Amino acid sequence: MSVTATADPLVVVENVQKHYGEFQALTDVDLTVHKGEVVVVIGPSGSGKSTLCRTINRLETITSGTITIDGEELPKEGKGLAALRADVGMVFQSFNLFAHLTILENVTLGPIKVRKMKKADAEREAKVLLDRVGVGQQASKLPAQLSGGQQQRVAIARSLAMNPKVMLFDEPTSALDPEMINEVLDVMIGLAADGMTMIVVTHEMGFARKAADRVVFMADGRILEDQKPDDFFTHPQTDRAKDFLSKLITH
Repeated sequence: MSVTATADPLVVVENVQKHYGEFQALTDVDLTVHKGEVVVVIGPSGSGKSTLCRTINRLETITSGTITIDGEELPKEGKGLAALRADVGMVFQSFNLFAHLTILENVTLGPIKVRKMKKADAEREAKVLLDRVGVGQQASKLPAQLSGGQQQRVAIARSLAMNPKVMLFDEPTSALDPEMINEVLDVMIGLAADGMTMIVVTHEMGFARKAADRVVFMADGRILEDQKPDDFFTHPQTDRAKDFLSKLITH
């Protein structure tokens, strides 16, 4: 649980609609995420979770509504969009590392190209970040030489290297073998504890209980609940949420 959440809104999604042809993927979505807050988005498959995540850095365009990051509306395209994307880290299901670059080169590429950092400075910071996510020893290897869990931790370090204002995670553990999931979640829990603003789409309810300030429950492209984790898991308000929670495997 982050102790650094502030009253300052960082990501504000207002009345967002998203259509794919006739299909409405997002309906009347309102969401405010404050600086230092960890918001976990959960819900059944096809509920719009990933679509919402991808609209926040404009990988998906919205049909109507507004999304602002730190008070600035998302630019449509061009340099403004590139600059905004640099402020919004994104970690996907697939690791999207450049296969022909070493781990160190993967992490330094953005800071050198986008932030115009000197190579030596970028490498120094990258090594600190790789140590932070537990893969410092792998800096000279290629992605294919690492496990999935290690690659995903590199992907997190790569996002952090841009010094983003907010980090988006779109089901970051769903492509991993079970024994690798915790090593990635542990890094994310550490980030949350350090005050990183995070929006996390995940099926990992243990992470939601442990690290989230708020749990947002989506179904059919709408946000149906937005509660503190304890309240959501013990007293869901809607039938959809009750149904969703009842189907989770509980041991």
